[in-house]
Amino acid sequence: MSITAAEVNKLRKQTGAGMMDCKKALTEANGDFEAAIEILRKKGQKVAAKRSDREAGEGAILSGVNGEGNVGVVISLNCETDFVAKNDDFVSVAKTLLDLALSEGVESKEELLTKTYTSSSLTVADKITEEVGKIGERIEIGDLRVVRGEKVVAYIHPGNRLATAVAFEGAVSSEVGRDVAMQAAAMAPVAVDETTIPENLIAKEREIGKDLAIQEGKPAEMAEKIAEGRLKKWFKEVTLVNQAFIKDSKQTVSQYVASNGGGKVTSFARVALS
Repeated sequence: MSITAAEVNKLRKQTGAGMMDCKKALTEANGDFEAAIEILRKKGQKVAAKRSDREAGEGAILSGVNGEGNVGVVISLNCETDFVAKNDDFVSVAKTLLDLALSEGVESKEELLTKTYTSSSLTVADKITEEVGKIGERIEIGDLRVVRGEKVVAYIHPGNRLATAVAFEGAVSSEVGRDVAMQAAAMAPVAVDETTIPENLIAKEREIGKDLAIQEGKPAEMAEKIAEGRLKKWFKEVTLVNQAFIKDSKQTVSQYVASNGGGKVTSFARVALS
C-alpha cells in the first residue's frame, strides 16, 4: 500500500525514529501505526543486542528531592558518547526517569525499569530500548542511589557528570545543605563517618599503612602503631563529616553544620562519571 509523507511524519513525531525507518516500518505494517511502532521497538531491541558489548562510559547524572523534601535520588543514564550525553532529548529522558523514581518511591534501578514511562504504555526498560533504536548507542541506567532524612538537599554539578544528595537531621537551612552537597561532590568522601566505611576498605588501608612503615625501616611493632595513626588521618580525609570544610578549613563539615542550626549529616549519595 502507499504510505503518505504525512503518515511517516506522524510516526516520526510519535517515536522520534528517522524518516526512512518510519517509512519502512509503516510499509512493513501495511499502514498500521501500532504494528509499525512495535516494528521500530524490535529494531531498537536488535540495536541493543548489537551494542551490548560497547562501553557506556558517558551520560547524564542528575539528582533531585521529592515534594516533602525528605527523599533524594541520584540517577545516572549512561550512553556511549559525550555528543549524545549533551543532547537535550537524552537529558530530558534522564530527567523524566529521575522524576519517576521520586514519585514512585523506587529503591533500585531494577525496580525503576519495571515502572511505566510517563503516560505511555511502555515500561522504562522498553523506553530505553526504544531510545537505543533511535540513537544507535548503548543506553542504560548506570546507577541509582536513594537517601532519606528529615531534610534532603540535592546538587548537580554543571555539565551533568556529577551529582549528590545529602540527608540531614535537625535544623538545616537550604544554604547549609547545598554547601555540604557541594562538599560531597568536590571531595568525594567514601562514607559519612568511620563507622560506615566498609571493613574491607579499612583493612586494605591499614595494611597499606603498615607496609609503608616497614618499607621505611620501622620494626613490626612500631609499624602497627604507625598504621593506626595513618588510618585515623585517612578517616578525616575520606569521611564527609570529618573532612575539613572547603569554605573554612578551620572547621570540619560536622562542626559547620552544627554551628549553623544544630543539625547533623546522616547519609549521602554521590554518583560521577569516571
